[in-house]
Parts: sequence; structure tokens; C-alpha cells
Amino acid sequence: MKKRIHPAVHDLKNDMEKGKLSRREFLRMSTLLGVSAFTATQMAGLPWVSKAFAGTVKRGGTLKIATALQKIAHPATYSWIAASNVTRQVAEYLTLTDGKNITHPYLLENWEASDDLKTWTLNVRKGVKFNNGDTFTADDVVFTFNQWLDETVGSSMKGMVGGYLDANGIEKTNDYQIKLHLKVPEIAVPEHLFQYPAQILNHKTFEGDFLKAPHGTGPYTLETYREGELAVVKARKDYWRKGADGKRLPYLDEMKFIDMGTETAPMISAIKSKDIDFIDLSDIGGTDIYRALKDDSNIQILSAPTASARVLRMRVDLKPWDNEKVRLALKKCHNHEKILALSYMGQGLEGQDFHVYPLHPEYCKMPVPAYDPEGSKKLLAEAGYPNGLTVNMAVGSGWPDVVRYAEILKQDAIAGGFKINLQTMPNSQYWEKWTEVDLGITPWTHRPLGTMVLNLAYKADENGKPVAWNETRWVDEEFSKILEEANGTLDVEKRRKLFCKLQKIQYDRGSIAIGYWRSVWMVARSNVKGLDGHPNGYMLFNDVSLA
Repeated sequence: MKKRIHPAVHDLKNDMEKGKLSRREFLRMSTLLGVSAFTATQMAGLPWVSKAFAGTVKRGGTLKIATALQKIAHPATYSWIAASNVTRQVAEYLTLTDGKNITHPYLLENWEASDDLKTWTLNVRKGVKFNNGDTFTADDVVFTFNQWLDETVGSSMKGMVGGYLDANGIEKTNDYQIKLHLKVPEIAVPEHLFQYPAQILNHKTFEGDFLKAPHGTGPYTLETYREGELAVVKARKDYWRKGADGKRLPYLDEMKFIDMGTETAPMISAIKSKDIDFIDLSDIGGTDIYRALKDDSNIQILSAPTASARVLRMRVDLKPWDNEKVRLALKKCHNHEKILALSYMGQGLEGQDFHVYPLHPEYCKMPVPAYDPEGSKKLLAEAGYPNGLTVNMAVGSGWPDVVRYAEILKQDAIAGGFKINLQTMPNSQYWEKWTEVDLGITPWTHRPLGTMVLNLAYKADENGKPVAWNETRWVDEEFSKILEEANGTLDVEKRRKLFCKLQKIQYDRGSIAIGYWRSVWMVARSNVKGLDGHPNGYMLFNDVSLA
């Protein structure tokens, strides 16, 4: 039976042909509506390019990875990518958003959205087994969704999906199909299913701690996990996917994740001496690693443009950040061009103090705010601080670019009336308190659509409380109403007009500033084959081999 194409796809194609929508944006939006990447590419008039099979793939070997192994328990509560990069080799996702921001089915065979975007039919892949032998079914998907929505779990996924879905809206129609009945329309459901805390759990064995029952559908089994030391995953013989050579994946025998902290000098030395093969930069800064290794012929560095950012965030429920004028004053102390050049070697884009990336499809073009210390002093005086303000700023010492960003802002903010005391701490300590500090700089990873991070971090839940990852506690009624409308708006021009309003509100009275958007690097020895750069730094290593 021919698969139904959502009627909005034809509207998107017309917009593309009229020049209102780029081909890249058409591919992203049409695949979200259930069109396969192959069909969408044909509709866009582009050639289909599949991953080439370059002859014989060498099987076997151990890939050694430098990373930081933090405490893990429930995947839905992850607040850092590095933890997910270990367990994503064991547990998988319903969808996969690739390095070009195209979303594909993974543990789903496919999906279909109703015309009004309020009913989503998810068809679960058959023939997949967990590594303990249990068959993967719709029951596991329903169980995982309910974990996300359970307030006692405290998952950021509740902030992502809870605005449009509750437990009563999840209907299992048979063992391999689920219908989601949404409270409001939402276009980005398939991309939400690939957020790094969204790993699918075994409903028969999971009881809150993945280390106690590490049962996933992925290509590896978790053999060892010692926080701060070592993790080892070993290849399954019965994984459901096959490689380019027609045999079962994965190609490797095992992977070892070696905790090397956040100091980059030992990592640079280790990869040069062949003690490690890959450096996981997902949760650490990479500028000094890039500088040290970019000209080394034995090292490959893959770069990806990304909506990953260092976000200066202010707790609006604490003084002095409860005052909009104080928040705007600190934003005026940002010299974005200088911060990008000196903190990140110019390897990215200047920020604009709202959390929407210039390459998001719904981005509304606006100028980069000027450095304006006199304007800052004026606002501070109006807020009741004519003699300026002394504030404390928390930063993780393992992110060198974050520390440099903070140092530059500290210096430039003096002229604006701020005296900033820097409080540096290990990254692990920052992550323990990142939602609690009154002023800090938090790394936020890439999201493919502008609505996604706004839903995660800048709104309230159904009870009026800030969602789990709303670290600034900022909730604006007008902003939330416009965001809800944007979530269900497919017309690109209407969506962009809504984003013009959202961006202006977040700049004028919001709780954040963004110094710059970062390029993200993957760093490996040249004998590591099959790597694809990913804007999140996700280690999608099923097809990776060692030459």
C-alpha cells in the first residue's frame, strides 16, 4: 500500500520552489512529517547519495576513547552528553537525527502525522531484541514515554514533550504500534525522540538504574562502568542491523572509555602516542586540542557547524537578576566579536542574546547587539544601582573557552558598572549545581529546530512551575503563548514571524545572553574509519572500524 504523504509536504515543496524555503529546510521539515529521506531528496530535485562502501572493512579491534565518566543511573535524567555516549552504544533511540539535521526512523519503522499535527502514529520496528534476549515491542516504548512524563523521575524530557503530551495521550494500538494524542499541535515530535536522554528502556527489567540492568537494543553490551575510571562495552553477535559488507554490525570487538578528566594536555599526549584513538569533546572545550592537533597528519579532525552555545544565564527569582534592567545591562557588556575571536578562535558565529541559532529554519534575521557599556550603566542606575554592582559568576574550569569568555566579560563589564568575581570549579561540580547558581555560563548542545531548546529551557510545565531544565526560572506568559503557536505552525513565513517576536522578547526581558555559537570537532587518529561529524558530538559508532 502506498504510504500517505502529509498534505503540508506539498505546501513546503511549493514554498521551496518559490524560494521561501531552502532545499535543506525542505528536507528537514518533510522528513519530520514522515517522508523518507530518499523520497524527500527526490522531491527536492537533489541526487541521492548513500554512504559508500569502500571495499573490505576490517573487523575486530578495540577503540580507546578519552572521556569523563560521571555518575549515571537513569538515562532520562542525563544532563551531559558524555554519559549518553557510553550508554548509546548499548541502548538506542526511536529516531536518529544525522549530522545534516535530517531525522530518520531507527527503532521505529516509520511514523505518520495527522493533518492537524495532533495525532502521531509510531510504527515500531519488528525483529529487534534486547541484549538479554527480550523482544522489543510497543510496551517498551510506552514504558519509556511514561518514565519521561513521571514527575518523580525528574527528566528534562518532561519539559520537552510534557507541554503537548501526557500519559493519557499514549495509546498502544497493537504490539508494534502506538498513537500519540497531543494536547496541542507539534511538528518536532520525531526530533524530540532523539534527544540524548531519550534512550529506550526494557520495560521488563529497568527499575531506575541502568547499571543494574543494562539491557538495550544496541550493538554492544555494557561489561564495566566504574565512575571516574573505566567503561567497557563489548560487541553483540545478534545485533539487528547489518553493515555495508552484508554482515551484522558492529565492526569493532569492543570500546574502552577511559576517564582522563577534563585536562586536555594528557589527552593530546595520549592520542599522539597511540594510547587512545578518539577524544570525546562532547562535554569539554576543544580549542587547545584543535590548536595542538590540526596540523598533525596522523590525526583527523571533523568539524560541524552547530547550534551549540555557551549560555550566560541569570536566575530571575534571585536578586539582582529579578530586575529586567539589570539583566539587559549585563547583556550590553557583551562584545560578541571579541568574545568569539579570543575565546573560540573565531570558529563559530557571534551570539545575539536569544537562544535561536542563525541557521535554524525559523530564525528571524536580527543584528548582533552592540557593546554598550554606557547603556549598561544607565540601566543599572535606573534599576537602583547608580554605583554599579558586584556579582559572582560560576564557571566550569574544564571548559577553557568558557573560562576565557568569563574573563573577557569580566574585563569588559567594568566599564558597564559590573564587578564580576569568577568562581571556577570542576565541570562535574558545575553540573551538580548548574540549575541552582544565580549567575553562570552553561554549555548547551545543538538542537535542530529553534522551538526545541525554547521548550526545554524557557517555559513552565502544566502546573505553572519552571520545567526541569529551566535553569533561570524565567517564565513569560506572552513568550510561552507565542512559542506554543510556533510549535504547531508549519508555514515557514508564519513561523518566522512568530520567531521575530520570540527573539525580541528574549533579548529585551529574557534571562540569558549568548556570546557565540560554536563549531564542534571530532578528533580521532587517522586509522579510525567510518566517522561522521555530528553537531551534538554524538558518538554514532555502529559503522566505525579500525584500519
